[in-house]
Amino acid sequence: MNTNYRFTANAAWTEGRRGVVTGGPGAAKLEFSAPPEFQGQAGFWTPEHFFLAAVTTCFVTTFRVIAGLSKFDAAALEVQAEGTVEKAEGGFHFSRVVLRPLLTIRLEADRERALRLLEKTERSCLVSRSLRTEIVLEPAIVESAMVAAS
Repeated sequence: MNTNYRFTANAAWTEGRRGVVTGGPGAAKLEFSAPPEFQGQAGFWTPEHFFLAAVTTCFVTTFRVIAGLSKFDAAALEVQAEGTVEKAEGGFHFSRVVLRPLLTIRLEADRERALRLLEKTERSCLVSRSLRTEIVLEPAIVESAMVAAS
């Protein structure tokens, strides 16, 4: 089993506070800008969005692996992240990320197990484990029959 992997990303400045980024062979280019809070343009991905996207996408892919290994059949999973950026000694940094996974389960009897799997996912996510930022998990679990009824 390989214990060392390498990933690449390339970013290039295009104009003003904008640029393009690619994430490996065959990956689509994404335009980005500094956020409006830092004199960038609205309507573009920002480094801050990429940071939160890394956390949420890692959570989703990690959950799918853990659920698969646990033979847990979730109906759906969406993850929303809210990051707090604060100025401290040395400059701005993400001080906290709140993850709000919304997991839809098929049976109410699966609720406790689903919560354990979400908590295990948060502890196992490569990206979250690589950060100094506080990660707070605020999960919600709904039963698919309840979602269909609404």
